[in-house]
Order: sequence, then structure tokens, then C-alpha cells
Amino acid sequence: METKRRTKDRVKLPFTFDTAKLIEEFEALKLNQFTYYDVIPLRAPAHLIDTSLPFPPPSDNYADGSWTEWLDTSYLLESSYLTSVVDTFRKHTKVTLVRMLRLEAGGIVKEHTDPTLGLEISESVIRLTIPVLTNDEVTFYLNDVPVDMKPGECWYLRLTDPHRITNFGKTERINVSIDIIPNDWVRGLIENS
Repeated sequence: METKRRTKDRVKLPFTFDTAKLIEEFEALKLNQFTYYDVIPLRAPAHLIDTSLPFPPPSDNYADGSWTEWLDTSYLLESSYLTSVVDTFRKHTKVTLVRMLRLEAGGIVKEHTDPTLGLEISESVIRLTIPVLTNDEVTFYLNDVPVDMKPGECWYLRLTDPHRITNFGKTERINVSIDIIPNDWVRGLIENS
């Protein structure tokens, strides 16, 4: 029986993004009031952006994002630097869901797995993480081991494995998550980084 070679559970990719520009655009978009965990959608299923479009038919497999078209939201269209970040990947592969995520000071995301967010899973997407704002008391654990992600870096994390986040600091944690369809370019990027 042939086994697929597993990639490392964490890989820092060779991209660095300008956190000052990301924070500036985040500040322009953010909702002032939020509780615990907040999401600003930057790309979403087309029918959620344009309600005149029909709801996609049922699918046997939602994992790979092919069940719908994906469109930039007004938040992304208003953010030229965030658009250029997404375009870094969009010129090489299909980009599906893109979000800015905020975890409040003192917030915790309990341990969980995302069964369709791993390079080894067929017909899936993978999620790239770009920290934007963090503090010394934020820890992202993957397989019970902290991942030392710095603002502006871009990471592939094998999220089919157990992961959790703690923010014991006094400021919120903000990151951009970009879901992409793995192809040869993506696999080469991850394997060679």
C-alpha cells in the first residue's frame, strides 16, 4: 500500500508582508464593538455577496471550495494592500475563503481540528496564516507545541492536527487567513520552505 509523504506540521513560507499597512487597513475596516472572536470576511461564497445569485446546489464534498464561486467582499475591494496580499497567491492558484480574525485580550480558542485543512487531504484547501498584530502572551499551539509566528510572516499550518490559541495579553490578536487550493506550485512552495 502506497503512503503519501506527510509534510511538516508547520512551515514558514518565504513571504513577508508589511504589518503597518495591514494594521492601517484593518483599522479602517474593523467594527469597534466585538466579543471574543470576530471575523471580517474578505472573500466569501458568491451567493453571500450577491444575493441575486442562486444558492449553490448540494454537494457531496464542500472541502475543496469548488461547490461555489468566490468573490471579493466590499471589505477587500476597499483595501488595496490586502488585495495585493491575496493576489500574491491568486496569481498561482485558486483562492477561496479569506478573512481577518480577531481574538480579544484574554480570549481562548479551544483545541480542535479542521479535517479538510491539510495538504495530505485530497480535494481540500489549505489555510495560510499571516499574523498582523500579536503580543508576547499570544500562543498558537499545534500538536501541543507553540508555533512562533511573527507579524508579517506567512505560515502553512497542518490544521487537520489538534491546535488551539491563547491570548493572555492585554491587546487583541489579529491575523489574516487565506484558504487556497493546493496545486504543484503550492506543494513545491511548502516542501521547499
